[in-house]
Amino acid sequence: MICPFCGATNREDKPQFCSSCGKTLAQVPAVPQPPAGLLAPGQEEVYFDGRPAAIGSVGALLVTILTVGLAAIYLWIRTLGKHYRITSQRVVVQSGVFGKRMDQIDLYRVVDFAVERSFGQRIMGTGTLVLEAMDKTTPELRIEGIRADVNQLYERLRAAAEVEKQRRGVRIMDVERP
Repeated sequence: MICPFCGATNREDKPQFCSSCGKTLAQVPAVPQPPAGLLAPGQEEVYFDGRPAAIGSVGALLVTILTVGLAAIYLWIRTLGKHYRITSQRVVVQSGVFGKRMDQIDLYRVVDFAVERSFGQRIMGTGTLVLEAMDKTTPELRIEGIRADVNQLYERLRAAAEVEKQRRGVRIMDVERP
């Protein structure tokens, strides 16, 4: 059992006291176990690491064909300016070709997830993941044009966010306005 106070691993399944910090564990509710496919709390698993697709939709493909490939060069250079790293604890977005900016959102701050896949994106095998967070600098993060199973990534991120919220003791409260 992992102690929720100090994080130490106890050898017994249901110990009375933590062998490291000595706090009482008998009345502490069990720490939620991560769903299948997730690592133990504190460990980070990479779900996606890469750039958006250069030609992410049928519209971009048509423009590339009409401009005899010149649009593909522009689209490729534009994708060099974005890099996404999505893990079980955070989402990191690096943007910029020459000057770099890095934005990071911890998953326990994410309040809502959405998947957007237009018809053109579905044909090209890409999608957009939209995250709404309790973050002052980045209240909405759009992870656009990634070539991955966006629905599976969405489900894994939702589960990982719930585990992170429980691990950190974060509770989201909805306040309705009249």
